[in-house]
Parts: sequence; structure tokens; C-alpha cells
Amino acid sequence: MTSAARPIRLGLRANWAQFTLLVVVNVFVGGMIGQERTVLPLLAKDEFGLTGLTVALTFIVAFGLVKAVTNFAAGALSDRVGRKPVLVAGWIIGLPIPLLLIWAPAWGWVVLANVLLGVNQGLTWSTTVIMKIDLAGPKQRGLAMGFNEAAGYMAVSLTALATGFIAAEAGLRPEPFYLGIAFAVLGLGLSTIAVRETKPFADFEAEQHPKIEGPGLSTREVFVKTTFTEPSLSAASQAGLVNNLNDGMAWGLLPLVFAAAGLGIARIGILAAIYPLIWGLGQLLTGAWSDRVGRKPLIVAGMWIQAVAIGAIAISGTFTTWALAMALLGVGTAFVYPTLLASIGDHAHPVWRASAVGVYRFWRDLGFAVGALLTGIVTDLINAETAIWAVAAITAASGVVVALRMEEVDHSRMPA
Repeated sequence: MTSAARPIRLGLRANWAQFTLLVVVNVFVGGMIGQERTVLPLLAKDEFGLTGLTVALTFIVAFGLVKAVTNFAAGALSDRVGRKPVLVAGWIIGLPIPLLLIWAPAWGWVVLANVLLGVNQGLTWSTTVIMKIDLAGPKQRGLAMGFNEAAGYMAVSLTALATGFIAAEAGLRPEPFYLGIAFAVLGLGLSTIAVRETKPFADFEAEQHPKIEGPGLSTREVFVKTTFTEPSLSAASQAGLVNNLNDGMAWGLLPLVFAAAGLGIARIGILAAIYPLIWGLGQLLTGAWSDRVGRKPLIVAGMWIQAVAIGAIAISGTFTTWALAMALLGVGTAFVYPTLLASIGDHAHPVWRASAVGVYRFWRDLGFAVGALLTGIVTDLINAETAIWAVAAITAASGVVVALRMEEVDHSRMPA
């Protein structure tokens, strides 16, 4: 559908103002996670006295489970009611999170804050992804996802770094979480006042789409297709789950491993920041690269690079070697993260693409919970090194699945 006053054109150049605004919004989305990355694992141990790792990681399990379900709902809702209402709702839910973290008198309040964080992230990050895919069109989809994920994860990194230094100087609470208050207020304000609806762009693309069998799928059919029956979509979904399984380990287990080795809070904050910083910056290159060389080579290589990096973390024991391994983990994740999203956009019809993105992000972010539970249980039963090696093996196997199942899409047949 087009408008006489404002004809719809796909592409980043034609929509640069709204695209840039959505990149800024995603900076605030990423910052909401970043405020926790360094501080919360240490808060569990030092202020709440949680000694069992599986118990201490309940905040990541709660976050991952809720975010996964919310991603699925956000995709379906975006197809039905539009993208902007879902985005604004996510920011409203995000407002109390930093306040709960500041005032929490017991660990259950922290878990509640992470339930709300899961809803906030599922609604806001999902819709910024969907809206950028809508605006970019198929030929710049990888570049668009590179910008989106780079903005979000650079914000995760820099906020983790900042909160680490703030905590080292002022303590674990309340000062590190003041950043979260600013992010929530700014994100809600921009999303309400300045962001415009992008669903008409998806409708416009659908009118020109060469794949005519796509429209008319129910939510259940999209879920089955994305999870099981369509080889490329299902390969991407399992790779997304394993990628965030890695991140669940990096978020919940590694700060405790570094602390046990005698590193201070500031140095732990640096290590926690290196991985998402390299991941974020790298996506500016890898997203656009996948538009030229295809999605599959980057995804396979990225999963295997991550496996090597995780193995290197297991055998390291100094700040320098850990820093190098965390940087390599960031490189591998940068290969994979925007490319998987672009692959979902390639293989899903525009009419049900938002729902497919929601299903993919459901499986991907379920990886947070799986990673936290897996590494927590294995660490409690055996040790942390075994848990890290188990994650490395799973990651290598995931790359094999992508190599065997994923196909490429011919973008020359897609609308410009």
C-alpha cells in the first residue's frame, strides 16, 4: 500500500532518518541489559549471599524464559496491531526495572526485575529488528541488521564497562543503576514521540514478493515452519539458541570465574565489556558482508570461531589471555548475530515475516535460560571448566547443522 503524500520506498538511503532514530532507540534497549552484566552476578554473591551457582543464575533463567516467550508474542502482535504500539508498551514495562534493582530487599525482587527486563527486551528489541527489516528491503537486510545489533551490543558493552567502574568506586548499589533510569526514560520518549509505524513497508514489499505461497499462515504454522519444517529457518533457529547459550554462560558464569581467580571488579568489568564491544563493532562489517557473500559461510565460520574462543577461555588463567579469548568470542558472534536475522528475513514471506522473526528470537533467547541452567548445573556437579568445555562442544556441533541444512536466497529476484 502506498501513500500519495509519502510514497513508500524501500532502502536505507530513502529511510535514513527513521532508520537512524531506531538505531538510537536500540542503544537504549541494549543499555538496559548492560546495566546488569558486570554488577548482578557479584550482587548475588556479595549482598545476597547466594553460594550455589544454579541459584545465583536464576535471574538469567527468568530473563531468558520470559524474553523468549515475549519475542514470540511480539512478532505475532507486530503483524496484527503494528510495530509501534508493541515498542511503546515495552518501554512502559521497562521503567520500574532499575528502581527494583536499586531497592531490592531480597533476591526475589531481582528475579522480578529480570522478568520485567525479559518483557521489555522481547518487545523493544524485537520490534526495532522488525522495523529495520521493513525499512531496509531485501538487498540491504544484512547491513540493516548489522547496524541494529551493533548499536544494541555496543551499548551493552559500554554500559557494562561503565557500571563496573562505577561499582568499583561507589559500590554495587545504587549508583550503577542510575544509567538504567536514563535509558528507560529516553527510550520511551523517543519511541512515543518520534518513531513512525513501519508495517506499511512490509505490506508494500509483500505486493512485489516473488514467493506467492507464503501469505495466509497461522501463528502455529509459522512456528512449525520456522522451528522444524523449513530447513534454513530451522537451522537458523537452533544456531540462534546456541549462540545465546554462549552468552548466558558469559553473562552468568564467567564473572564468577574471573572473581575466583582474584580479579577485581574493574578488571572483571573490562572483560565483560570486551566481548560485546567486539561483537557490536564487528557487526557493522559482517552484516553488510553477508549481503555480498551470503549468510551461510559467515554463520558456519562464526559458530566455529566461537567454539575455539570458548575452549581458549577454559584453558586461560590470566587477565591477558582471557581478554584475547573474549575478543575472539566477540569476533565469532559478530559473524553470526546479524547474519542469522538477515537469513530469517530472506526465507520468511513479508506477510508473516514479523511472526517468523518472533519465533526465531523465541528460540534464540531461550538460549539464555538453557546456558545459565546448563553451566550452573554442570559447575555445581563437576566444575566450571567442564561447563565451559561442554558449551564449546555444543557450539561446534551447531555450526555443522548450519553447514548441512541452510540454503541461500537469490536476491536478484527480490524487489529493490
